[in-house]
Amino acid sequence: MARLTVKDLLDQRGKHSFAMLRVETLAEAEAASKAGVELLSVPAAMVFDRRFREVAPDAFIFPGDNFYEIGTTDDFLHWAFPLFKQGADAFYCSSSTGTIRAMADHGLPVCGHVGLIPSKATWTGGFKAVGKTFDSAKLVWQQVKAAEEAGAFAVEIEVVPHSITQAIAEKTGLFLISMGAGPAGHAQYLFSDDVLGQNRGRVPRHAKVYANFAAEEDRLQQMRIEAMSRFARDVHVADYPAPQYMVDSENEVVEAFRDWLDQVA
Repeated sequence: MARLTVKDLLDQRGKHSFAMLRVETLAEAEAASKAGVELLSVPAAMVFDRRFREVAPDAFIFPGDNFYEIGTTDDFLHWAFPLFKQGADAFYCSSSTGTIRAMADHGLPVCGHVGLIPSKATWTGGFKAVGKTFDSAKLVWQQVKAAEEAGAFAVEIEVVPHSITQAIAEKTGLFLISMGAGPAGHAQYLFSDDVLGQNRGRVPRHAKVYANFAAEEDRLQQMRIEAMSRFARDVHVADYPAPQYMVDSENEVVEAFRDWLDQVA
């Protein structure tokens, strides 16, 4: 399959529901690619790993981080250009509309963030849905319009009532990436940690768990402890290393070496 473009995503709005995952490792990226997940959010460092495109050649990727990890508008530009050169398809940006505008003005495809923005949740009352009241629904719309006017092609819309998302989808030209904001989003976005059951903290209400990697990791950890305990015990009682794990020299070599060592040591 040819790699998707921004135009492809915009043309497919309302025609195809895209799957999107945040992946943190090459193994997760490869699994997502083979599973048919079209869109990936990735750590920036992964884009520079030559192995990434070997395991996920067709994925449309959004490198991204919280705005406070990157910095000012100039910092975002300096961060994005090498990534774009390396093959990033678009950029997640939870910074200001001014930063979105500067990136878009330079031809960088930008995805903003509206609704519940975890790094800015203090402004909307913490980690809870945004848009359940008339005023907060208006806020979400205003965020969408601001991102659109600044030149973004997409926004992540997070933990917004699905009916509000539906109404917004009917009035915006943006590509909406829904994280807990209902099926009107043009892509559905979850974290691999939640999908795989690796998250040992609170699982968000919108996250559907498809596996139990935490339990498997617990089982593997017990196997690690057991194997390492047996190793330590063997060392402590001198059962390791046994002859089959050692190499040696011919007797005459050892004797010659000892004779030489007695003379020089």
